[in-house]
Amino acid sequence: MALRKIVEQGEDCLTKVCRPVKEFNRRLHILLDDMAETLAEANGAGLAAPQVGVLRRVCIVLDMDSEEYIELINPEIIAQSGEQTGLEGCLSVPGKWGIVTRPDYVRVRAQDRNGAWFEVEGRDLTARAFCHEIEHLDGHLYTEHIDHFLSDEELRDYLEAEEKEE
Repeated sequence: MALRKIVEQGEDCLTKVCRPVKEFNRRLHILLDDMAETLAEANGAGLAAPQVGVLRRVCIVLDMDSEEYIELINPEIIAQSGEQTGLEGCLSVPGKWGIVTRPDYVRVRAQDRNGAWFEVEGRDLTARAFCHEIEHLDGHLYTEHIDHFLSDEELRDYLEAEEKEE
């Protein structure tokens, strides 16, 4: 396994639609393993292949309940419901945060590293991460959903308000 460089906003690969994975081979397994190591090192909630410069429909999401990585190859959202509005950031947009509204529940159909189809569902932060990462595969960033980046003061106020709610 190896750490990969996370590309940042402004790089062309973040605006491209990714191609489906057709070969479930050692190269794919190395990519998935490298992405998991890169995501762990960056302490993020998810990582999509275009964020490491690979234009394939591959992403990894951290399941917030089990703290296990969910590998999604050729994923598609097949059901969603509810609504949540909250803080969102991105490893490709370091140090910036915005408020984004996403579904509260998401069901995804995808393939695993060996090509077998499966379905997985997520709520709250896991649902948010599914939506965020799958959008990367179509060349979109969360920044398209915000009206502005939070200032340091707005971020501090938001986090303090969240802490009081818990």
